[in-house]
Amino acid sequence: MNTADWIVQRVARLKSAPATYTRSTGERLKATLRQAPEALSPRALRHVQDDLRAIVDPLVSEVEGGRRAHAVMDWYNNAPAPQRRDLWLLMSEGFMADPVQVKQAQAERDAAMGTPDEAAAEVIFRRATVSPRRRLLQRFSAHQDGVRFLVDLRAELQPALKSDKRLLALDVEMEYMFSTWFDIGFLELRRISWDSPASLVEKLIKYEAVHDIRSWADVKNRLDSDRRCYGFFHPRLPGEPLIFVEVALVREIATSITPLLDEAAAPADLERATTAIFYSISNTQPGLRGVSFGDSLIKQVVETLHREFPRLRTFATLSPIPGLRAWLLKHAPAELLQAWEQAIELPDNAPERRALLGWAARYLGVELQGGKPLDPVARFHLGNGALVDRLNWAADPSAKGLKQSYGLMVNYLYDLKRLDKHRAMLAQAKIPTARAIKDLYL
Repeated sequence: MNTADWIVQRVARLKSAPATYTRSTGERLKATLRQAPEALSPRALRHVQDDLRAIVDPLVSEVEGGRRAHAVMDWYNNAPAPQRRDLWLLMSEGFMADPVQVKQAQAERDAAMGTPDEAAAEVIFRRATVSPRRRLLQRFSAHQDGVRFLVDLRAELQPALKSDKRLLALDVEMEYMFSTWFDIGFLELRRISWDSPASLVEKLIKYEAVHDIRSWADVKNRLDSDRRCYGFFHPRLPGEPLIFVEVALVREIATSITPLLDEAAAPADLERATTAIFYSISNTQPGLRGVSFGDSLIKQVVETLHREFPRLRTFATLSPIPGLRAWLLKHAPAELLQAWEQAIELPDNAPERRALLGWAARYLGVELQGGKPLDPVARFHLGNGALVDRLNWAADPSAKGLKQSYGLMVNYLYDLKRLDKHRAMLAQAKIPTARAIKDLYL
């Protein structure tokens, strides 16, 4: 066998051999040959890395940096998923703050503690910890389509985080940057009505995450005269709502979703409405996960409703409890779980019914994880200063409602004079609850 044939044979064996470990991005960049299941060859990976570095070149202008970013965006949009993942890894691992500079700046800050130079040393330290990754994201955002591109990229990235911790640095950096770019000062609250453009109404149908929209008649009911629907919009995502909130204007706190979704029901008398019920809040952008608009959204909606309807006095939700059933399956006795399979049919005086309410009250009003409520919807509303006010039996008899919480729903009350007090309680790992909730689990 001559030398050329031997090399060909060895290369073929190398390519067909199963990988015993996953090579790091750094190892791949230094290598010559691609190994399965790597998407980009080392040469191609180095080329993409060079393109990313060119974007943040300090010698080029913002305009040129944005143009180079756009070229990478074009490549990404035409690349298959495995190659896109390689770009994520490069952005996450290849643009970290210089550890030597960080260590030196930290030492200088520590040495300056208690001296007149302390403040300046602190600024220098903070600058040293800023990663080039942040500059990279800023250059992408300079392009007119850059913010949309990054939001979509992060949405695509989310499912991969659990299996590849190397991507966390990029995810955290993007969340931080988005929290700045999507600050409430840059957002606009708009009412969505039946007269809004059809494309916007269709987005309401598409993104509704709490109570599925079944028909155009259902949509019209949610946009009727006794309802209000609002969305938050960002100027860099024109026509694309970030959050929808649906509100019913009624005379008292709603205890069931059924009448609110009844397409045949006559509109409520707005002259007698004293209560605003937030019955659906849907986030539309998975790429903005962790970016909080809730407090600002609710405050703006309340202020807008107050201006239009000065008689409104009560602001509450009618909310699902999506995590309840899964939690009960882990903690409640088997005999109760069996009885709760027919929860809707339990009579008022059934001990199993009383038990389910007690367990649900404990889930919402007592149980914490990491100092936060277990239920995701509870975390949202309680984090915005609401109070767990009331549990409602058979409030959502739909298949989804039964699957999530045996049909139970909860009212969170927004007492506008006590929002800060409730937030302070939650910060001390105490869930604000009404007496009626406490009576159920005591």
